[in-house]
Amino acid sequence: MSELAASRLAPRDVLRVGAVGLTARKLRATLSALGIAIGIAAMVAVLAISESSKADLLSALDRLGTNLLTVSPGQSIFGEAATLPDSAIAMVGRIGPVQQVSATGAVSALVYRSELSPEAETKGLSTLAVDPSLPATVGATLADGVFLDVASARYPAVVLGSTAARRLGIARAGGGVQILIGGVRFTVVGILDPVELVPSIDTAALVGFPAASRYLDDEGDVSSLYVRSDPDDVEDVQGVLALTANPEHPDEVDVTRPSDAIEARAAAKSTFTSLFLGLGAVALLVGGVGIANVMVISVLERRSEIGLRRALGATRRHVGVQFLAESLLLSVAGGVAGVLLGASVAAAYASSRGWEIVVPLTVLAGGVAAALAVGAIAGLYPALRAARLAPVDALRSV
Repeated sequence: MSELAASRLAPRDVLRVGAVGLTARKLRATLSALGIAIGIAAMVAVLAISESSKADLLSALDRLGTNLLTVSPGQSIFGEAATLPDSAIAMVGRIGPVQQVSATGAVSALVYRSELSPEAETKGLSTLAVDPSLPATVGATLADGVFLDVASARYPAVVLGSTAARRLGIARAGGGVQILIGGVRFTVVGILDPVELVPSIDTAALVGFPAASRYLDDEGDVSSLYVRSDPDDVEDVQGVLALTANPEHPDEVDVTRPSDAIEARAAAKSTFTSLFLGLGAVALLVGGVGIANVMVISVLERRSEIGLRRALGATRRHVGVQFLAESLLLSVAGGVAGVLLGASVAAAYASSRGWEIVVPLTVLAGGVAAALAVGAIAGLYPALRAARLAPVDALRSV
């Protein structure tokens, strides 16, 4: 007499049996999957938004260049504000790999919209004396009008930073629009776009060095030098700038790279990314607990079904696999919905900010994988509990 073949449950049958168990309780299954979907959506959206922001940052750095260096006076050994010597511009310009040098000087003249503006309302604006070469050096572009040239830098003409123009209520340059700088009327000839590498320019009124000396009685001592160097020699140039700008007191010179500050701000944003990822993980954990709770209740409610299946020949493994399949199907449905929702939110946010939309495939695959892992863990105990249920005990509950 031949032995009976071991009972088998094909993968197709596992999926069908698991799906039937879920469709019999549609509202409960939907709410359970929703918990997983929210957690996965939060994590996918945060990671995709972070990647889109990073792509926008890299694009900005590629456009603006990382070869801009800033030279500014630091402090003397006595703690007093230092100054750059008059020869600093010429000396720095003689460094071989240096391509462009431009200077700005702080001018002690207050900026007002007109004589009727209250003296206390300075709007946080400053006045800078600048070289005509400044836009080319720092990567500034004009929103309207023109920048100062060699001729206009000698007369009462001013170019406003983007923030300065907004605070003064000036939308367009030209047309005889004037502002008051140090009690002298200056004609607005240009308005800049935001200068990403040098944000301090955004809140400034820019006049020429000759005009500052002639009309404002202020020579505009050099407060910053902006240096563009050969990209391959940035580190070498950075190492000699302090000694070149002020040979007698190189320790009183600060040399920085604005692009480093931008990258530092991006690094600071990663802290918030980690925070939101943590919140998404908590939501995912709550969703997993919800699935475990639903599956435990399902086992209790379906004791008669389990007993009948066992009496008809289903093994413990078959019963355990059935309930585990239900948990996995729940989590996969929630994971797929969460991935789609998270990607949509990230795409909408990136579009609203004018960023490139970046949703890495690894993030999408990782979202589904995380949902599967949570479903497997959440469904393991209910599946084992169902598998251990004895047929006789189960049928007694009918």
